[in-house]
Amino acid sequence: MSQQPSKPDAELTGRPIRVGAGSSLLRSSGVVSVMTLLSRVFGLVRDVVVAALFGASSGADAFFVAFKIPNFFRRLFAEGAFSQAFVPVLSEYRSRNSDKDVRALADSVAGVLGMILLVLTILAVASSEALTWLFAPGFADDANKFGLASEMLRITFPYLMMISLTALAGSILNSYGYFAVPAFTPVLLNLVLISAALWLTPWFSEPIIGLAWGVFIAGLVQLFFQFPFLMRMGLLPRPRLDYRHEGVRRIFRLMLPALFGVSVSQLNLLLDTILASFLQTGSISWLYYSDRLAELPLGVIGIAIATVILPSLSRKHADQSSQAFSDTMDWALRMVILIGVPAATALIVLAEPLVTTIFYYGEMTRFDVMMASASLRAYALGLLAFMLIKVLAPGYFARQDMKTPVRIGIYAMAANMVFNLLLIWHLEHVGLALATALSSWLNAYWLYRGLRQADIFRPAVGWGMFVARIVLASVIMACAVAWFAEPDFVWFSAGLWSRIWNVAILVCLGVVLYFATLQLSGLSLPALVRKVRH
Repeated sequence: MSQQPSKPDAELTGRPIRVGAGSSLLRSSGVVSVMTLLSRVFGLVRDVVVAALFGASSGADAFFVAFKIPNFFRRLFAEGAFSQAFVPVLSEYRSRNSDKDVRALADSVAGVLGMILLVLTILAVASSEALTWLFAPGFADDANKFGLASEMLRITFPYLMMISLTALAGSILNSYGYFAVPAFTPVLLNLVLISAALWLTPWFSEPIIGLAWGVFIAGLVQLFFQFPFLMRMGLLPRPRLDYRHEGVRRIFRLMLPALFGVSVSQLNLLLDTILASFLQTGSISWLYYSDRLAELPLGVIGIAIATVILPSLSRKHADQSSQAFSDTMDWALRMVILIGVPAATALIVLAEPLVTTIFYYGEMTRFDVMMASASLRAYALGLLAFMLIKVLAPGYFARQDMKTPVRIGIYAMAANMVFNLLLIWHLEHVGLALATALSSWLNAYWLYRGLRQADIFRPAVGWGMFVARIVLASVIMACAVAWFAEPDFVWFSAGLWSRIWNVAILVCLGVVLYFATLQLSGLSLPALVRKVRH
């Protein structure tokens, strides 16, 4: 089996990462960021289509619950607990074992994981009504909404099995330094859902059911898309039910605490959905639309950097390169702060213009726009924390320490529940978003403190001046953008292209001012790129 693909395949999958080099990490992060940005752009197009066709109706609420349930488990079995446990073990096998051993590990993991997911899918489809009641008990008062959500759940839940096996394939590619294909794969989900919304929904008496079938089809497309790349690398798993394989047992031992750790954040989302189901119709949709906008910078930067540094940190830990490990963490944190602070600031300042430009069409009303904008601002307050967690958590996962993030996550979950119950009474759906932001800041702080206390992360010099420059540039950017932005009523009355043009001007103005201020304040971006040494 050849571990390195031929040159044409390398061009398709992205250039292999040279672990430990800052410029190489940035280049690999850039590949993931570009692909993720493409996915998020099509994701926004998808949401625009859904919002225009279904708005924030009861049918939209039902679909988002039916889609959220398999995604809840997806965080556990796909890019969540599974990837966090699988990637470090696979990286260690690559460093210390033969190609044959690596292939046997992938085969055994594919067989065992596939069987577990098959059983779970059968049980979930058979008990769809119970799951719907668990995730959205407020729907029980509306028989039509409850029945629609349960029916769509039976269609969407098999997506979990397909996307989890897709994540397995993507983890293998990522571990070998080929990031482009796994990062591009989510684009296919959005393309299929857009197609389903436009051409499949008219075939159903309840049109939104066509979207549920779109989710099912997208799972198949995403899974089979990765097969040719794995085959050309000689790494396509051939599933075997080998529960006794040492690597499989170690992965699932690591998964157990990681499962609890990822479950914490998912339980927070579950609690949000449960509480939102008792609020006025549209609350779940408002939270969904605003969360999608907040996830754009999170996915493009935070998740992209986290995806790239986990295999890198795993190898550095296996090689016992503690200083290089800390340097990589330092670089990643600076990169997310460099982008996260202005991104959060822009979402707060431009909440209404962004939501209006992207979603105010068809069945979407002005009231829906104002409600979604309010929760977007609340999510934006926690955006930097979300991004920091994505970078800090791999500092534990790469060292195969799953218990510490679990303990921290439990504390954060408890805090989120308290914040939810305190804030929902007066702020309703905005309170749920704000609670998520506050608990995420606690989570990020505790993760950072743990790495510092264990002397795993040692910040390089210059952090104080670095943060001061970022804050100064963000304040100047925010003031200028707020000054030039039109009042809300102008955005509502403007046409599509006028909105897009005005948003583009404001975004470009903000970007130019931000980076110009950083340059004038003495921050050297090329020096930041070279921060991580070989």
